[in-house]
Amino acid sequence: MTPHADTRAARGLVYTLLIGLAVGLSLGRIASVERVVEPSVHRADTDTTTPRPAWPSKRPEPWPTFGSNDRARWALARALVEEGTFVVGRRDRTVVVCSGPAVLAATNPFAASCLLAAGYQARISSDRGIIFEEGWQSVDKVLHPARLEYYSTKPPLLSLLVAGEYWLLKNYLGWSLVEQRWEIVRLTLVVFNVLPLIVYLLCLSALAERLASSDWARYYLLAAAGFATLVTPFLISLNNHTVATVAVAVALYAVIRTREGGGLAWPMLAGLAAGFAGVNELPSFALVAALAFWLLLAGHRAGLLVYVLAVLLPVAAYLGTNYLQLERLTPAYAEFGTVWYEYEGSHWRIPEGQTKRGIDFARRNGETWQTYAFHLTLGHHGWFSLTPIMFLGLVGLLLGMFTALARLASGSSISDSPDRVGNVIAPLSGFDRLLLFSLTLLMSLVVFAFYLLKSDNYGGWSNGPRWLMWLTPLWLLGMLPLLDRLAGSRLGRFVALVLLVASILSMSYQLWNPWRHPWIYNWMESRGWISY
Repeated sequence: MTPHADTRAARGLVYTLLIGLAVGLSLGRIASVERVVEPSVHRADTDTTTPRPAWPSKRPEPWPTFGSNDRARWALARALVEEGTFVVGRRDRTVVVCSGPAVLAATNPFAASCLLAAGYQARISSDRGIIFEEGWQSVDKVLHPARLEYYSTKPPLLSLLVAGEYWLLKNYLGWSLVEQRWEIVRLTLVVFNVLPLIVYLLCLSALAERLASSDWARYYLLAAAGFATLVTPFLISLNNHTVATVAVAVALYAVIRTREGGGLAWPMLAGLAAGFAGVNELPSFALVAALAFWLLLAGHRAGLLVYVLAVLLPVAAYLGTNYLQLERLTPAYAEFGTVWYEYEGSHWRIPEGQTKRGIDFARRNGETWQTYAFHLTLGHHGWFSLTPIMFLGLVGLLLGMFTALARLASGSSISDSPDRVGNVIAPLSGFDRLLLFSLTLLMSLVVFAFYLLKSDNYGGWSNGPRWLMWLTPLWLLGMLPLLDRLAGSRLGRFVALVLLVASILSMSYQLWNPWRHPWIYNWMESRGWISY
């Protein structure tokens, strides 16, 4: 073996150690997964104004699920296997005047009297089904106004995949999501979160081999990926964000391998992964377009064609499952703000003349977009304030982009591509670096703007800006140009380490439940600086 190969083998041992630590931590948390009832999350018995639930009057039944977001997915998976339907609940058809399809009746006395004369009853609720059972309740449901059937607001594709695993466990082991819920939830989280985490960290370590010039920068990146980003707290909960984040890393790695002349299997994998990221995190379709643009500029015509065709497969699956659920191509959450969401008894319904408090209604209660933008970047749910390592990412992306431009301007070929020579992996070319860093900055700008315009609640009760999680691998790789510079400075390494420790602190805060507010939010609330 060459000295270079010996060094790379030694780095592989460190990578293995870091990945093992991250996986062990995740498995331990999954083994003890349980919804914890914290006094601080509930209002006092004498408090009737704070928008938080009252303390339970009796001991809650233990559950390995956390709340509305993941329970809406679990409920759909259970309905698919146990009842063969996408319907997670039903409202009695006598409930008309005061519920879903009777919005007209609610505001029109003549229409109401006609319905009552026709035999309908003016009752408020008569709901039944999985989504209303103890331990399965969720606000993330819509009521079909014509069928009076409840559906999960979550796109059904991920739940369908989970249902596939549950079907195997139920039919071959006799397990039930009611009786063996602990075993099934834990095993599912291992399959859908921990195994992808291993793939994620392996892809990032392989990309760091191509992008970084110092071992310290490579090790820093992998430590940050395993412990210091939003991926870490969400590994114990069924969610779309972690799988989309892993898919982004896989797609990026596959594109780099395509650039290294790896054959058509790599652009196919890139398309499948990018498409899967897109259907789990719709704004990440920006990545789908960016990678296609990358392959086009690099002259990979055959690879581009294979990539596009592969993207269509998860997109077709996404649209197909939407159609199977609602007989239309758009998902249920596209109806936000309509009667589908704002039926009688819905969490999202605000009666006329009333207001609702809580982070779910932040901007609807008067928060300005400027304040919202501050808190989404530097405030209580900030991308930079909660994970300050992202400051390194921002500077590194800019530094990497300008360095790549300078390299190309100095005469390096714009079409040069990396290549493998024996056990040696050549660094990424200036052309590929320029595209990686500039496209990351452009996508990030677009995505931040999208959420500033389209979102209003920071992702609800959440450990951070979870909608932005899929950008994580891109920003981690963006750190490398700066980390290489800092590696040679004791002060630089110290500053980077402080930022890493601060990020791990934020991501380890309330590590038992990712569906809790960040520490900055709780601190600001305790000071009386915010009150949603």
